[in-house]
Amino acid sequence: MASPSSVQPKTQNLRAVSIDIERNLFATRQLTLDLAASLTDEDQTVQACPDASPTKWHLAHTSWFFETFVLAPHLSDYRVFDTRYNYCFNSYYETQGDRHPRAQRGLLSRPSAADVRSYRAHVDEGLARLFVNGQAYEPQLASILEIGLNHEQQHQELLLTDILSLFAANPLRPSYCDAPLNEFSKEPRPLRWISFGGGLCTIGHAGPSFAYDNELPQHRVFANPFKLANRPVTNGEWQDFMRDGGYESHQHWLADGWTKVHELNWRAPLYWEEQDGTWLQMTLHGLRPIDPAAPVSQISFYEADAYARWAGKRLPTEFEWEIAASNVAIEGNMLSSGVLRPLPATDTSDITLSQMFGDVWEWTQSAYAPYPGYRPAEGAMGEYNGKFMCSEQVLRGASCVTPDSHARRTYRNFFYPHQRWQFCGLRLANEA
Repeated sequence: MASPSSVQPKTQNLRAVSIDIERNLFATRQLTLDLAASLTDEDQTVQACPDASPTKWHLAHTSWFFETFVLAPHLSDYRVFDTRYNYCFNSYYETQGDRHPRAQRGLLSRPSAADVRSYRAHVDEGLARLFVNGQAYEPQLASILEIGLNHEQQHQELLLTDILSLFAANPLRPSYCDAPLNEFSKEPRPLRWISFGGGLCTIGHAGPSFAYDNELPQHRVFANPFKLANRPVTNGEWQDFMRDGGYESHQHWLADGWTKVHELNWRAPLYWEEQDGTWLQMTLHGLRPIDPAAPVSQISFYEADAYARWAGKRLPTEFEWEIAASNVAIEGNMLSSGVLRPLPATDTSDITLSQMFGDVWEWTQSAYAPYPGYRPAEGAMGEYNGKFMCSEQVLRGASCVTPDSHARRTYRNFFYPHQRWQFCGLRLANEA
């Protein structure tokens, strides 16, 4: 996922924190370890591409966050595990000093994976003491703990997508997960159009529950009447685009996208490869035949936009997406399902939206920009989000590796338009 966004900056938005925060925090910390448990220490050290990070780095960085912003400034007898780790595991916080270059995180053979696990245990012991002495329930500190919990959930998704990028680059095509796979569907759910009236609509997060500051403040937007496809575009439909010369026809592409097609020799979504006339896709289950009914994934904004133009449609705005999702249950094929790959739509209704949450993040045509009245938080927390509001595109929904409790209707994910190593797909939109 892109760099994490910042939490609500104003103290009046802090919600009362119950005993649940202790259970949720340590369950989240344990889940991160569980996700890495099947990986060798060698797996956890390597970085496949500049966008990705080694598993070991994710394990350490999420611990560095709690050590730096929670334990060191608030727990009086806390001992920093290793002062050198601030350079190794700071991500982009200028307020915390110099840091190791992102594209070279795979060169950090030391500290070892075992050292990093010891680091996590040391940090967890410090966090436990915060709950024993009651400090964790003080509103300001509880708020930072909640940021850290959500920040770690973001890195759980990144951990899995980054391992996929690593295993896809390995000629042995290893499998991360050996869970049984269902047989592929023969036919996708028919594509239908759902109409929305538009008008003056309220956008953004409201209420006492957690949100990042890029979801604030709540405000009004005007939307013209529009239609949204009842499901995402499938692998089979993407193959139609490819067979029709989608990657060879410049008229469907934005100029920068067409440049990327030639620079990077794009001919199919990332992790697709053709063998003896059959398209296969690298997944967390290893190299598998493509399921034509499942949502297409690992595509860039440029590819999503080109497909929409080829189909005579367009991508939705992020506001249209949020309007459409306002009455959709926040449930779907996310991390807890254990499937770890996009699945075909199961809803057979022609008048309902399916897969708005889970399976794939959905590209929108909206540039990532601040909402009217947005103000970043002061200090390090203000570095979470505001400085990234340039040259990126908004995605909505959730993916098959998003922690379930991390999804919400107002969540604004964001990536650069050429990036495609995440589980990103598209849903078509059109004028009503």
